[in-house]
Amino acid sequence: MRSYAIGDIHGHIDLLKQVHDLIADDMARHGAAPVIHVGDLVDRGPDCRGVVEYLCAGMANGADWVVLKGNHDRMFTNYLRDIAYHDPGLRPEFSYLHPKIGGAETLASYGVKNAADRPLAPVHAEAVAAVPQVHRDFLEARPTSFQRGEVIFVHAGIRPGISLAEQREDDLVWIRKDFLEDPRDHGALVVHGHTAIDTPTHYGNRVNIDSSAAYGGPLSVIVLEGREVFHLTTGGRKRLLPQT
Repeated sequence: MRSYAIGDIHGHIDLLKQVHDLIADDMARHGAAPVIHVGDLVDRGPDCRGVVEYLCAGMANGADWVVLKGNHDRMFTNYLRDIAYHDPGLRPEFSYLHPKIGGAETLASYGVKNAADRPLAPVHAEAVAAVPQVHRDFLEARPTSFQRGEVIFVHAGIRPGISLAEQREDDLVWIRKDFLEDPRDHGALVVHGHTAIDTPTHYGNRVNIDSSAAYGGPLSVIVLEGREVFHLTTGGRKRLLPQT
């Protein structure tokens, strides 16, 4: 059972198209399979609108894609709904427009300039008017997990010891330490992003594919054949073995 999975995109439409080209080449050799995007489409990068448009249009045209919800996607849509919204996973001193979060870059891609440097109310009003409803509907409708065979795809991870059906959205889009430091077998291999590292890494019970596109790193894609994992590169498939 083959699946492809793409890490955190963060507004890098050029990188997203490049990895989709890699997938197309691999599918030409091995056959078609679903493509799962593990979330964080927006924030920090240069063309968040372009990423949302590309994925929304592709799925509308019948592409066999799954796009999951990341914490940044949730913050974006909830900011649009309520200027006072503060995500429960976000540190109290941060807001959606704080430079470390990258919301201003998302709004800039929709034509709302200098959002972090202007009064909050007019910026919010401009943002609500600028973001197409179809984009909001698309982002709000994203699922928080997807299971295919022996693999679970999520944005951040899962709460260990709890069934997938009983997981809380806050954990699926935000969890770090309690998941990352747990060595237990989760029953299925968990593929996730959210925690930026240098390169896709297989930890035995999970595979992290957030290779820091938000911070100048590459956007990574892996291929799964059952529970076997391969990093898909311009040089072809590179098998990822669990770290020892």
